[in-house]
Amino acid sequence: MTINDFNFAGKKAIVRVDFNVPLDENGIITDDTRIRGALPTLKKILNDGGALIIMSHMGKPKGKVNQKMSLGQIVPAVSKALGVDVKFAPDCAKAHEAAAQLKAGEALLLENLRFYPEEEGKPVGIEKDDPAYDEAKKAMKASQKEFAKTLASYADCYVMDAFGTAHRKHASTAVIADFFDADHKMLGLLMEKEVNAVDNVLSNIRRPFTAIMGGSKVSTKIGIIENLMDKVDNLILCGGMTYTFAKAQGGHIGNSICEDDKLDLALDIIKKAKEKGVNLVLGTDCVAADKFDNEANTQVVPANAIPDGWEGLDAGPETRKLFAAAIEDAKTILWNGPAGVFEFDNFTGGSRAIAEAIAKATAKGAFSLIGGGDSVACINKFGMADKVSYISTGGGALLEAIEGKILPGVAAIKG
Repeated sequence: MTINDFNFAGKKAIVRVDFNVPLDENGIITDDTRIRGALPTLKKILNDGGALIIMSHMGKPKGKVNQKMSLGQIVPAVSKALGVDVKFAPDCAKAHEAAAQLKAGEALLLENLRFYPEEEGKPVGIEKDDPAYDEAKKAMKASQKEFAKTLASYADCYVMDAFGTAHRKHASTAVIADFFDADHKMLGLLMEKEVNAVDNVLSNIRRPFTAIMGGSKVSTKIGIIENLMDKVDNLILCGGMTYTFAKAQGGHIGNSICEDDKLDLALDIIKKAKEKGVNLVLGTDCVAADKFDNEANTQVVPANAIPDGWEGLDAGPETRKLFAAAIEDAKTILWNGPAGVFEFDNFTGGSRAIAEAIAKATAKGAFSLIGGGDSVACINKFGMADKVSYISTGGGALLEAIEGKILPGVAAIKG
């Protein structure tokens, strides 16, 4: 069943969205990409004459109520985006009455699902090496099923539209689907677009294929890096992981971020790239700072010769040229993770160079897929969202899909 085939008239639909949006210290949304991404699905339900129940998580409250992560803060923004006054249920597990009273064309937002440990289904307050852990996990799985059953009881049909959490087997992303038959559960329009975008990158690769992997740690990207080795022509590794590679090759990196236990892994990646004929592009110079601060003193130095007391915070000018060369002639491009501490305006140069090169390649006909919170924030910060082919709302989900893993949130609907 697809959402376009379904008429929501007279039905209550519970929709899992990803409204885990960034907020400033006053609770104001700083990037509403995820809310805008969900609008086509939410509006389709309302326009059909359905009643809408929206559920999401925000942050990592670890199964406890934390008002800093309350979805109540975003009700005005969601109301404005949807064009209806969205009601709010301050307890997602006790919203029976609020759901029952919903009329056609009305919308209800449930409080943060992760205020309940049952959402993630992980035992709380007990470590994995505890002898009682297995028993606690079993009990939690049973509680998770009950929690999912409660959420399902609010509605006649279920729509999964949260690609950003589709790689998690949580109560609201996968378990809930068990309580609806095949004709009353479906992927939302955003999910369908996301799944198709991944297929476009992996099934219809036009070469050259350039992947850009950024971020601070090589350890969090190792699965995707290894998987991409068999697919890409050019692999750019940037951001904080630059310095793990520099140190692994005998370089001096000052105070730069580094995973000392991953030096052998870095060397192994370099070796594999050579064996597979992949052009591995690593930073040769960097913008180093004397402290982790936007107003720090800076100097451009080789990435493998950073003075003591200094740390690399952005890609240097020579590195930016290398990146651009590997991107501008590409026909397929994947970007996940920035090239520097882009949150500081004085260290956006490397990430901006990547964004500009991707925009150039896209204008020449390349298919460009941008995914992961930081890359999306980058492209939005630079005002270039309309110059790339597709912006994914998922970080981990996108990476796992590209790794070839089955996403529980997709499998729960498609079987």
